[in-house]
Amino acid sequence: MADTLDLFADPIDLTAALVDVRSVSGEEAEIADLVERSLRLHAPHLEITRSGNAVLARTNLGKERRVVLAGHLDTVPVNENFPSRREGGVLHGCGTVDMKGGDAVMLAIAALSENARHDLTFVFYDCEEIEAERNGLTRIQRELEQWLHGDLAIVCEPSNGVVEAGCQGTMRIEVTTTGKRAHTARAWMGENAIHGMGEALRRLAAYEPRQPEIDGCRYHEGLQAVKITGGVAGNVVPDGCVLTVNHRFAPDRTVEQAEQHLREVFEGFDVQVTDFAAGALPGLGAPAAQELVEAAGGTPVAKLGWTDVARFAALGMPAVNFGPGDPTLAHTREENVPVQQITGCSAVLKRFLLD
Repeated sequence: MADTLDLFADPIDLTAALVDVRSVSGEEAEIADLVERSLRLHAPHLEITRSGNAVLARTNLGKERRVVLAGHLDTVPVNENFPSRREGGVLHGCGTVDMKGGDAVMLAIAALSENARHDLTFVFYDCEEIEAERNGLTRIQRELEQWLHGDLAIVCEPSNGVVEAGCQGTMRIEVTTTGKRAHTARAWMGENAIHGMGEALRRLAAYEPRQPEIDGCRYHEGLQAVKITGGVAGNVVPDGCVLTVNHRFAPDRTVEQAEQHLREVFEGFDVQVTDFAAGALPGLGAPAAQELVEAAGGTPVAKLGWTDVARFAALGMPAVNFGPGDPTLAHTREENVPVQQITGCSAVLKRFLLD
């Protein structure tokens, strides 16, 4: 591996070079060192700092607006898809989609940012693919929050080269029923908790999710049973049953409103919230966001899922996803990206950010 990356190279080649550095979550020191050395060599105009295995860099040009670009350096474990290979117009390999193509575009912009139209902050962070408490943005927000503030955040996660605005919130609940144990030969002496869950399942089957439109983007909510447990033995009437339900809710609802909605859906049942994350409003009315949409062309779409844009939205910023690659290929052995998406995303961000 070279000591530094050529940040002025074709972003396709830069993507391949990043993919060829193993960086499974928790093992990002090598790639973080490489990114830091490369930025210090090729972009000496940037203020650069380090937070664990995250690298942060920013301009201080005194511009009216600041745009934050964020991308994680880690990948899921390699699955017979390392190193990279290029076949025709497609680059294959672990991280090509999620999300070293986006990282490469960010690095190329950073190298040219000395005369940017806006002040820019670049956040290359670690441990995005694992539990939230280890996510590098959690640590950065705790220790270096000022580095995350701006007028717009662009998370360069794969979005097929289309602006995906905001993101949905997510909530998991457990619906519990209780009964009374008895021998199945004398079932009438007990009360079956699994049978008691039937009404909750019927409500789920009949549920019609909202599809609200926000800033011209249509979000599609969801409510799905994802797990059910109950029973103690093959000859015992079960006295307990737990149904786990996942709710994906549009960002016009707060976490509190989403919880209240679920308690209304499952009225009469014991409901406990086990996990949640707020969504992010698209914020496409903000001037910086409008400039990005104009540079990208096409029509922005809603992000149907949760991403780290929500972290930036919680800081009061409009935030979007914009990067190369098909997100449905993320985490698969077949992960690959059409090279024209890498060059296309690079061209859009150059139009938006650079003079």
